[in-house]
Amino acid sequence: MSIQSLIIDCDPGVDDAVALFLAFAAAEPTLLAVTTVGGNVPAHLTQRNARMVRQIAGREDVPVFGGAERPLKRPPAGAGDFHGPEGLGDLEPFAPTGIIGDGPAANAIVDLVMKRPAGSVAVAVLGPMTNLALAMKRERRLAEHLGPVVVMGGARSEGGNITASAEFNIWADPDAAAVVFGSGCEVIAFGLDATHQVRATEARIRAIETIRTDPARTVAALLRFSQRTERQVVGSEAPPLHDPCPIAWLMRPELFTLKPCRIEVETGSDLTRGHTAVEFRVDPATARHRWAVAADGQGVFDLLTETLKAR
Repeated sequence: MSIQSLIIDCDPGVDDAVALFLAFAAAEPTLLAVTTVGGNVPAHLTQRNARMVRQIAGREDVPVFGGAERPLKRPPAGAGDFHGPEGLGDLEPFAPTGIIGDGPAANAIVDLVMKRPAGSVAVAVLGPMTNLALAMKRERRLAEHLGPVVVMGGARSEGGNITASAEFNIWADPDAAAVVFGSGCEVIAFGLDATHQVRATEARIRAIETIRTDPARTVAALLRFSQRTERQVVGSEAPPLHDPCPIAWLMRPELFTLKPCRIEVETGSDLTRGHTAVEFRVDPATARHRWAVAADGQGVFDLLTETLKAR
């Protein structure tokens, strides 16, 4: 891959926060910016939460840009049951220091991508795709100039976590997802089929708890919150770690198995809103989409733990 730089578009969110801590601590790729969108919690909270994580990570050099408050065509959704009313589990909210990026997220994405060599900037979308869809509408050349768009979203064999066939990020703004998947850019999608293979087991959480740094302690606390929520809501002991998967793939692609495909999103039916139709009967040489079918869960947690230790 020729990726040199990365933009993370997210809606923190517990697992978004873990993904941010991983990216903030990673040596490569260079993190250009974080953009935020309304999703797991409202937009004013996702921006604040990203800035809180940035401050704990000691990465005030990375700008945070606030973005879309609502989906392209639908009322805002939310997932407070899994993330807590403030979005970051048990973490006590505080007013973060550090600058807020100048201008809306969609503009920032366009400006940061278009002034760099074609294909050199990846965008990791860890929430609803509203900001990237708006950026594509603003700059028609963006899709062909982007590096890979790595997405946490969608479901196929695992079924959905909001409806029978829809995963939250896609369901929250299916119209934006349809714009991105239909744009012609390269998209690598990490849906529930793969992320459900990356579980925060007791042993994996304990390994992170041994690291005596503020970022690691915060990651461990976030995972403990997810563990309790998983027990109460789902009845399982080990919650899936969704949003770090795209970041882990950018760092170590060998941790995942991908298949070329074509992905389309249902936008018209209320019953199947946000359904991702993943078609593997495509020509691999021309396919613009790839779907993660397998993940090395232990490998992802080893990467997270090693990266937090090294920081």
